[in-house]
Formats: sequence, C-alpha cells, structure tokens
Amino acid sequence: MAKKQKTFRPKPRLPKGMRDIRADEISAMNNMLAKLAQIYELYGFEALETPAFEYSDCLGKFLPDQDRPNAGVFSFEEDEDADWVSLRYDLTAPLARFVAANYDQLPKPFRRYQTGSVWRNEKPGPGRFRQFTQFDADSVGADSIAADAELAMLGADSLEHLGLKRGDYQITMNNRKILDGVLTTAGIDPTAPENLGERLTVLRAIDKLDRLGQEGIKDLLGPGRKDLSGDFTKGANLKPDQIDKILAYLATGSHGTSEPKERAEVLGNLEPLVAQTEIGQEGLNELIEIDNLLNAGDFKSDRVRFDPTIVRGLDYYTGPVMEAELTFETTNEKGEQVRFGSLGGGGRYDGLVARFRGQEVPATGFSIGVSRVYTALETLGKLTKDKRRAAPVVVLVMDQEHKEKSQAMVQALRGAGIKSELYLGTSGMRAQLKYADKRCAPLVVIQGEDERENGQVTIKDLDLGAKLSKEIEDNKEWRESQAAQQTVKSDELVRVVKSMLAAQQEQSGNDGGAA
Repeated sequence: MAKKQKTFRPKPRLPKGMRDIRADEISAMNNMLAKLAQIYELYGFEALETPAFEYSDCLGKFLPDQDRPNAGVFSFEEDEDADWVSLRYDLTAPLARFVAANYDQLPKPFRRYQTGSVWRNEKPGPGRFRQFTQFDADSVGADSIAADAELAMLGADSLEHLGLKRGDYQITMNNRKILDGVLTTAGIDPTAPENLGERLTVLRAIDKLDRLGQEGIKDLLGPGRKDLSGDFTKGANLKPDQIDKILAYLATGSHGTSEPKERAEVLGNLEPLVAQTEIGQEGLNELIEIDNLLNAGDFKSDRVRFDPTIVRGLDYYTGPVMEAELTFETTNEKGEQVRFGSLGGGGRYDGLVARFRGQEVPATGFSIGVSRVYTALETLGKLTKDKRRAAPVVVLVMDQEHKEKSQAMVQALRGAGIKSELYLGTSGMRAQLKYADKRCAPLVVIQGEDERENGQVTIKDLDLGAKLSKEIEDNKEWRESQAAQQTVKSDELVRVVKSMLAAQQEQSGNDGGAA
C-alpha cells in the first residue's frame, strides 16, 4: 500500500528582523506622523514620495559595499546581465536622484519632506529591525548656513510638538570643517588620499567617546585597544602630541561636565584650537552664524547646543552636522538605568547630487527615526495607544429577518463620520458582545424586538462596562446594568453615539493619554 503523501503546511513565521503592526499602534503612529507633518509644513517643506526600489548604482556611497550590490541592501537583477535594483536604504539617496532628474523644473532651493519605510540587509537584534520608518526634511540647492540652523530649529519644534519637554531632549550640532581643522593642526592633512584611513580611524574613535570614555579614545588614537572580550581594535597610531591636540579639542565641549556648556562658551573654547587653519576657521564662522540665527529665533542652549564630539556619517557630510537625542534615563532589558540616546540627525552633504550632474549642488537635511521616537513617547507615557479609539462602533444583529434595519443604522453612523460596522455573523447576542469586546469596540448598538416596536435603540458603553465589571463580581449583573448603557429614540442614535464617544475620549485624556 502506497504511503500517503504528507501535505506541506508552511509555518506562519515572520522573516528575521521584520514585525507585524497591529491597529492600535498604527493609529498612534499615524497620529504621530501627522503631527510631524504639521511642523514640517509649517516650516515650508512640501511632501514628496519616491518608490521603494531604486537602481543600485543610484544609491552610490550609501551602499555599505559598492562592489557587491546586494551587500547591506536587499537587491535583485531585473534580468540576466541587467542592472541591479535595490530596496531603498534611506530617503536621501532617492531624493538626490529625483533632484538630478528634475533639476531644471524645481525651485531652488527645493524643500521637501518625506516619510516611508527603508530597508537594511543587516543582522537584526533587539529593537533593531530590517525594515523601519524615517521622516526626513531636506533643503537642496541652499548654500546658506541659515538652512542648517533652520533644521536644528525644526528638530526641536518637532519633538516638542510630539509632547517632549525641554530637558527630555537635546539637539546637538558640530561642523565637519572644524574636525578637519583640528586634524590639520595635529599634522594630518584630511584632504590627502594617503591620510584617508587615518582620518576615518580618528573620526570613528571620537564617535565612541560616550561609550569608551577619554582613556578608551586615547588608546584608539594610539596603538589600539583590546575590549573585555579580548578582541583588539587597531588604532590610528598617532604621536603623543597629536593625541593631546585631539583630546584638547574634545574637552572644549560638555563631555565629562555636570552641566552643558552654553554655545558661546564652546565657540570661545574652539577658537584658539582651529583659528590658525583656513578650513577650521571656516567651520567656526559657520557655527557662529548658526548661533546668531538660533539666538534670533529664541532657541537657547537648552534646546540646541554645540558638541565637538558629534561626528555623524563618516563619508558624505561636508559641513554642519547635528544629532537629536533623548537625555532622560530608562530601564533596559537587564533592569539597568541607561540613556535612551540618539533618535535622529543629519547635516550638510554638498556633494551628493554632483554624482549625477557633475556639478556641486549644496544640500542639507535632517532625519527622525520614527520607531525610536515612538518608543520614547511610549516610555514617557506621551503616546495614545487606545485600542477602543482605533476600533469601530459595532451594530449588533438581534434578528436576521430585520438585518436591513441594522444596516441602515450603520450607514447613518458612517454618514456622520463615525467608524462603524455591522456584525456579519449569525451568532446570538452573547457571542456578538464577545466579538465586540475582542474588537475593542467602544460602543455597541442593540435593537431587539422590544426596542424595534418602541422605535428605540440601546447603546452600550463597553469601555465603561469593562470598568464596572471589575467592581461587580457577577458578569451577568454588569451586562444588565443601566449605568453602562442608554436607550434612546432611533432618530437620536447619531447624536448620542457622538456624545458617548466624546465622553470616552475626554476620560481617556484625563487618565493620562496624550493626543
């Protein structure tokens, strides 16, 4: 007898580094994105959407490994021996392609904002996904330093509009020209090709100051450093006097001090270190101009400060750079108190569009990591994630022969802009109420035989009912309680539903939910 072939059933599993997002989180996320869009549009940025796929060569220096088009990004060949296509790695490279393709038709500067998913073909980890959302604002064709100052203001205003208080966040700025000026003073010509590796090693070391401290940075600037696992990281092999100059530069900011330094103080500390180099003085002058613009806009150092340790991207930034970070502490998976850290940043990248046009086009941008901001707001209790607010009112069907009357009530609610649905099963009232509970419906509308004969409907508040159920031991008793329901004339349905939903929303706000 032939053996019965087993039917293949795939496991319902998620790809690594991906996640499903439920309705309540989507609703809260959309609310957050709408608030960001309000501020971006208030600043005069217009929306743009680009496709998820780009030709891989358009990503250029944004690829982790340009010799392998599918390294670091998700890529495929359109046809054999054809061009590679990749899921976008970020939103900036597609913007550069768009500007280059439409350069003559666009106003200069071209000011756009964009939000959307980006994909990284990297090893996932806790809180590190292969697909995530960014929210960017960029000014392309703007050579004025006012464009960089404006993005710092935009970042601060955006975070406060989301509910973060001053003191919970900080926008920090630096200038890559100042960094190059310090390297020049230390005897390292940052423009010489033979010094490229040494320059990047120094910048990577500075970028690790918060994690490794000054002694760890000193090792990385010198022969190298062995970590706790025994792994050895090769250093820049700088001479002691070169290391001293870089460490002196790092001391000009607030690192290691109890109170952040005012912008004017940081500028005064930087001046003697970089003034003797042309590139360093140029960077210092740009920060001075940014400081003047920030002061004119009443953006004090508690919102935007200067930090000489900010490095950002190591390859393409050419001038001012900035980072948005949260300053409050939270508890990690191990129960340890840690700083929440960076949630976005950006800077000037004047060479990006030149890849396509062969001419330099000044540009500067700022990007918020939406998932990190979402998690931060959730941690602070400043995020509304109410399943009942995301769910519809459910109209029950008590008698299948009179289903059309229930349908008419649904349409009346929808016509008034109220999310609502008709129960589509054939179960009895108990099962329908259970369904509405699982749907997290804020209200259910019931019209049984008695209500129908009297031209009435009963509207049950499931939110209030759930609270009463905790106080009343007998589940049947609270379901029959009049405190959680109203019986009204049929023509009062829409008005009463609106009133009950408004009361729920007000109560949700009183309970600590943020809009």
